Amino acid sequence: MWLVVGLGNPGEDYAGTRHNVGFEVVEVLSGRHNISVKKRAFQAVSGEGTIAGERVMLARPMTFMNLSGQSVAAISRYYKIEPGRIIVILDEVALPTGQLRLRFQGSAGGHNGLANILQLMGTNEIPRIRIGVGAAQPGRMIGHVLSRFPPAEASIMEEAYLRAADAVETALSEGYEMAMNRYNRKTEPRVSDSP
Repeated sequence: MWLVVGLGNPGEDYAGTRHNVGFEVVEVLSGRHNISVKKRAFQAVSGEGTIAGERVMLARPMTFMNLSGQSVAAISRYYKIEPGRIIVILDEVALPTGQLRLRFQGSAGGHNGLANILQLMGTNEIPRIRIGVGAAQPGRMIGHVLSRFPPAEASIMEEAYLRAADAVETALSEGYEMAMNRYNRKTEPRVSDSP
């Protein structure tokens, strides 16, 4: 089984904020593959289904961002999912709005949710998809990641959610390296738009 985790904060107050882009991508995948993400267990809402012929659990931790690892580690232990078969989707302030960056491994890069996952899983070797949400003004980081996108950026982000979902599908069907090659470009065309 694969575990695809979208990071965010639960509750209406946080819906649509920059910190919740992972939740948005899980919603896209849920809709595309008819996977109901409603089961409440392991401090998350989740659902199981099939994507690209692979058994997959989609999950949104309900712990609040900085404790996301509690949920991910619990699911991983119970279902015996290896770290290399977990894909974490998260926001990234060091990337331009809407740009994707896929990595097999590495540090948390200052992201507290990912840091908690890496700490509790005991490894940095967890694939992740970072989605750019634009840089914060100095001293305004918390307000930035908890803010919503202005209309000019909202359409860019809608496309980014679709491309991130495409990237997950590519990782499952063709391998993570292929997904990295295809989506770690500044202007990634949607696969369906290719000739």
